[in-house]
Amino acid sequence: MGILGLVLIFISLIAHGHAHGPDSCNHEGGLCRVGNCIPGEYLAKYCFEPIILCCKSLPLTTVKS
Repeated sequence: MGILGLVLIFISLIAHGHAHGPDSCNHEGGLCRVGNCIPGEYLAKYCFEPIILCCKSLPLTTVKS
């Protein structure tokens, strides 16, 4: 039953309408992460909503002196 449950969850994540998938995330310079983005990254979109996030690095800010 455990494997069947995982397969059903995976299928439901793939079928979700707002999920863009890891290829789209990686192509746009992001990384798929489970749970939370790490410090220095922001949530750009979802690879598989709502569990797997597409995180991108925060842009570097330049300070003029």
